[in-house]
Amino acid sequence: MKLSLRTLNRTLLARQLLLARQELAVSPAVSHLVGLQAQTTGPPYLALWSRLHGFRFDDLSDAITSRALVRMTLMRGTLHLAPAADCAVLRPVLQPMLTKALLTLHPGLAAIGIEKVVAAAKDVLADGPLPLTDIGARLRERWPDESERSLYFGAQLLTPMVRVPPSGIWGRSATSANASFAQWIGEDLPETAPAGPMIERYLRAFGPASAADVAAWSRLTGLRPHINALDLVRHQDPNGRELLDVPDGELTDEDVPTPVRYLGVYDNVLLSHADRTRVIAEEHRKVWGAGKNGVFPQTFLVDGFVRGTWVAEGGTLVLTPYANVSKKDVAALKREGMALLKVLAPDEPHTFTMRPL
Repeated sequence: MKLSLRTLNRTLLARQLLLARQELAVSPAVSHLVGLQAQTTGPPYLALWSRLHGFRFDDLSDAITSRALVRMTLMRGTLHLAPAADCAVLRPVLQPMLTKALLTLHPGLAAIGIEKVVAAAKDVLADGPLPLTDIGARLRERWPDESERSLYFGAQLLTPMVRVPPSGIWGRSATSANASFAQWIGEDLPETAPAGPMIERYLRAFGPASAADVAAWSRLTGLRPHINALDLVRHQDPNGRELLDVPDGELTDEDVPTPVRYLGVYDNVLLSHADRTRVIAEEHRKVWGAGKNGVFPQTFLVDGFVRGTWVAEGGTLVLTPYANVSKKDVAALKREGMALLKVLAPDEPHTFTMRPL
């Protein structure tokens, strides 16, 4: 079946819990979303606030401090929040990609030997969590000819580690410390896992999607044999390219109305496809992605598509549109934005500003 752009848009929003806020607990929601990118503290909180009915920021903080969710290197070599059990499905499949990326950037570690770096990193972390720089310094005592930076990146990408709280907790500042997954959770991750379950999980949260989309989300290569081994249905996008989906994947009607939504940086819907036109027009993506060092602006959705960016400056919410926004949608953005300010700046007077196009 050839699917329209709006069908793909509505289906993505439905699967990403953005058509209507859901009555879900934090951990099941994050599991359904196949993790949330968590390079910085705020984005996972904003992601769940826009997706879950009655969500409180403390709900996510409690899930992190109770170890129901862990913050570790997963898809695309970036920090994600995910349930510990899901890490056993994801990290072993992603490990070859992480190892390859590491050795490309730090080829000196190949001469040392991956197994030696892994063993040494586990020894260093045996006494408890440490900042990455301390891990690098201790490893450099063994290999003084290698840089601390190279060694701590080696430890992070080769050894499953958890960025432990209070790092990543809303309203808290702390030096980022890392513990081994085995010590933090009480059991180690398997060394290998099949790729099929991870691909199916992706499609349930982001599909229908192409093989290139799966690769963009995971940064894995050589996925075609794993895809071909799965029982999947095939669709086409508006340009005739093959899209994959799980057999019971529901499609959402293109005429379903969509609420306005505020998204943080690194939100799932913006980073998980090679072809992002299902949620952001190409001309807008070029503006949105023009930031330096992989830093993107926060965005808002109108009619399901990115229509501009936003920033909260104290109690003032400032929106910068990419395209015209109707008076009706501005009113909806103001209602949603004022509710967001109650969370972001509860003790300040609140102001909403829409900059002219």
